[in-house]
Formats: sequence, C-alpha cells, structure tokens
Amino acid sequence: MANHASTEPVQAGEIPKPNVGWIWKTFFVLVGITALEFVFVFLMNPGTLRNSIFIILTIFKAFFIVAEFMHLKHEVKALIWTILIPMALLIWLLIALVSEGTYGGQAIQNAFN
Repeated sequence: MANHASTEPVQAGEIPKPNVGWIWKTFFVLVGITALEFVFVFLMNPGTLRNSIFIILTIFKAFFIVAEFMHLKHEVKALIWTILIPMALLIWLLIALVSEGTYGGQAIQNAFN
C-alpha cells in the first residue's frame, strides 16, 4: 500500500490521522531540485552545458513526481524499465538537439557577420 496510508488501528466511525510526513519529504526534495535548477540557470553562462544540466534536473524532477504521486515506485520493475529506457533515450536526443542547435545558431550568425 502507499506510504501515506495510516497503519494505526481505527475503530468504526473514527477518522484516521493523516500521515503527512511523505508529503513534506516530497515537498522539500522538489524545492531542493528547483533551487538547484535556479542556481545553474542564473549563475552559469548560457551554453550547451547549462542547458543540458537544466534539462537533466527537470527530467529528474519529473521522474520523482511520477514515482511519488503516480505511485510508479510501487510497480513491478519491468514496467518501470519500459518507462525509464525510452525516457533515457529522449534525454540523449534532447542533449544532442541542444548541442546541434547551438552549433547551427553559431554557424548562421558567423555566416551573416
């Protein structure tokens, strides 16, 4: 069962106490990742490395949200891998497109100068 289910015995007609510890843990993990994204975006010079780090952190945050709120971490490993492997290939594609787009933008800019 999910982490947020109460394990205390409840008598008939009684409302169980909510277990909100996992919500706060999730909140602080997401705040930490978001703060790290802001640090990289605002303190690094624009470029392929900064964009790649930002994309990876954003996708990591999306994985965490899916695992926690859509309960993917409680599924069988085969289902998890069928989601993670295509996503890893998508990350690779995004990084390749960002680096090629940067090169293409510089080539066009140099052609007109």
